[in-house]
Amino acid sequence: MTRTHSEQVSTSTLDPVRVVDCDTHPYPRKGALHEFLDPKFVKEQQARGAGANNGIFYDAPDYNFARAMRVDSFPGDGEFACTDPAMAFRQLVLDSGSDIVILGPTSGGGGDTEEEVTAMAAATNLWQEACWLDRENNWHGRFYGSICANIAEPDVAAREIEKWAGHERYKQVLIHAEPRPSWGHPKYDPVWAAATKHDIPVACHLGRGKHNLLPMSPVGFMSYNHDFMVTYSMLAANQVMSLIFDGVFERFPALKIVFIEHASSWILPLMWRMDAIYAARGADTAGLTKKPSDYVKDNIFFTTQPLDYPEDKLELTNALEWMEADKILLFSSDYPHWTFDEPRWVAKHIPVQMRDAVMFQNGIDLFGLPSELPALAGQVKAY
Repeated sequence: MTRTHSEQVSTSTLDPVRVVDCDTHPYPRKGALHEFLDPKFVKEQQARGAGANNGIFYDAPDYNFARAMRVDSFPGDGEFACTDPAMAFRQLVLDSGSDIVILGPTSGGGGDTEEEVTAMAAATNLWQEACWLDRENNWHGRFYGSICANIAEPDVAAREIEKWAGHERYKQVLIHAEPRPSWGHPKYDPVWAAATKHDIPVACHLGRGKHNLLPMSPVGFMSYNHDFMVTYSMLAANQVMSLIFDGVFERFPALKIVFIEHASSWILPLMWRMDAIYAARGADTAGLTKKPSDYVKDNIFFTTQPLDYPEDKLELTNALEWMEADKILLFSSDYPHWTFDEPRWVAKHIPVQMRDAVMFQNGIDLFGLPSELPALAGQVKAY
């Protein structure tokens, strides 16, 4: 027997939030974005949907069948994975134990030209509000959205941030990580200024924009998908250095940056190396007012998925403690992708003394989320 919405939510009992999921990808149903998209792009989008201009460089297991998604995340009506808010709520919140879900739609960064990327970002923001954050689909209040913005057009992106920043359901700005030049360039200051004005974090999710359809490493194009995926951490490392050494956090000390799905274990040796160079060359060289690692701990966050997991769990525990993960790490599941991490699995691998910070408290503090929500009948508890 299916419960009604009123039967699922307790009006008298509040549950503490124990999991904030910072990486979930809703997808539009076929043609759903066309209602919100500039008509000049609709025809091109329809052609792409029919197979035109689709270069595939991602060889996830069984890609031709499941398109790198969980096979059980496709709704029965033939639509794509995570196009059904009710199904996502059931699998993520009720069955897996995520109490709050930050939506990060990848449709907000696609396009062959900057004009199209900007149009897709604007359409995706309208679509989120109408199809995921509305009262019918978000009756439970567990979904929060991302303001998609085209970082390559900073002034336009800043206007998009201004448009949505006061919306109670939009909790972060979502951009791509691979523009040229790097983020330290002053051209991006309008984006950082708009975000800090409204006290909203700026997140970037790995993706395939104009510059990284086949991203080039320092030694040329990669041969295999394995190299391809590892380079995303290298890309993030370069953006971290640009943000710090080019003075972005000096110009915008309140700015918060979130790297989604770029891994995190690499930040420990990078902090060591940056601090060593800083100590050797002196503060005046880069005009910094504190150690590079302090900027990381004060201004930058990473998500748990993908969690690098060595054979010796003690090595992971040591790395998380040395990098002070309780200050910079946010739980993420990467639903509905095949790389989905269950909250229960991640929680048991995080050292107990920092588990609450990683699984929910950092997310609550960073995004200004509630610490309690009405209890849901039948919801799994992650830990």
